Amino acid sequence: MRGCHRYSVGALTVLTLVFPSCCQNVSTEETLTDSAVDFHSFREHFHRKYDVNSEEFHRRHLYYQNSTRRHAYLNKFSSTPHSANYGINKFSDLSQKEFRDLYLGASADRAPRFSGLKGEGLPAKFDWRDKAVVAPVQDQQACGSCWAFSVVGATQSVHAIGGSPLAQLSVQQVVDCSFQNKGCSGGSPVRALDWLKRTRVKLVPQTEYPYKARTGICHFFSQSHGGVAVKNFTAHDFSGQEEAMMGQLVERGPLAAIVDAVSWQDYLGGIIQHHCSSQWSNHAVLVVGYNTDGDIPYWIVQNSWGSTWGNEGYVYIRIGGNVCGIADSVAAVLL
Repeated sequence: MRGCHRYSVGALTVLTLVFPSCCQNVSTEETLTDSAVDFHSFREHFHRKYDVNSEEFHRRHLYYQNSTRRHAYLNKFSSTPHSANYGINKFSDLSQKEFRDLYLGASADRAPRFSGLKGEGLPAKFDWRDKAVVAPVQDQQACGSCWAFSVVGATQSVHAIGGSPLAQLSVQQVVDCSFQNKGCSGGSPVRALDWLKRTRVKLVPQTEYPYKARTGICHFFSQSHGGVAVKNFTAHDFSGQEEAMMGQLVERGPLAAIVDAVSWQDYLGGIIQHHCSSQWSNHAVLVVGYNTDGDIPYWIVQNSWGSTWGNEGYVYIRIGGNVCGIADSVAAVLL
């Protein structure tokens, strides 16, 4: 992955740029020259620093490809009401492979089909953020630790739902110590929850074990040390039963889920209804709510790519049809 770790991928506010349609009909070299001003604005906005001229040319080439080709394809359905929009964001100078390797680090474990009661009498919309039990959006940075963020996010929310003050727990502790997973190289929310359940490890506050965006040596704490322990968890496949998944969300709290997020590299906002598969899970997220009031019902999903990505760090996914595989492997934390 040439250049993957040689510059910062942190972001500020999403930058929207307009590209002339004529760009698709000229040579790559000419377009790269013509788009130099736009690329310069992108570099300044996202504080990009490249080591050498060849690296800058490579990044500019990727930026051009993303902005004129892939975005045009992804936005083919943008005329559909409330459809997602795709364009320039902090990932626009990464290849798809780099994006997958750096940011999509989740693997799915097969979950049993949900066989409980279908959700009935549910409110038309529900959002755990309204209860002040969801922590602010975090940024995993160039580390495939999404699986740990989803598990810790669910745990700290359920802890707050039980009456405790909302406190951010240590994601780094899970990254370093969950031996069934691979730290920044990826992992599974279900395996992380199984480790927490079996070991009774207490998650300590983030201030005691801060996030480093790299896999480190596990720091152990005595059983007498304060923290939050996971007593149990559930994991189910809700595909074809998303109303029942809504019921679990209301009853249990925010849910850790696995999705296909390859196309999210270019996501700016709106409701995702296309361009992702239920066959290839690669990213873990936290489902915090839903809204069925409008024409397009959707899940409210907290991501871990910072608050400047998407809808202030959130993504909306259409309910029904298992879009992006969001219902395939869904875990709830029990404390």
